[in-house]
Amino acid sequence: MPKKILVVRVQPKSSRQELIPISETEFKARLTSAPEKGQANKELLELMADYLNLKPSRLKIIRGGTSRVKMIEIIEIDR
Repeated sequence: MPKKILVVRVQPKSSRQELIPISETEFKARLTSAPEKGQANKELLELMADYLNLKPSRLKIIRGGTSRVKMIEIIEIDR
């Protein structure tokens, strides 16, 4: 099964939290957290999980952990 990868451009320290779909696999995320100690990454994964109706543990940042552009993999669960 192919990996499902999402690309997200992040705007930290925004006045509001918002996830804007650009295409099926690209998003823009406005986050209220500062990019310190992984707070913004944690907020991003929770926001994406809520949008996708998944648990945050099913999402993993695979590239861009300290960048504004991040690649997030949706981890498949073997059934």
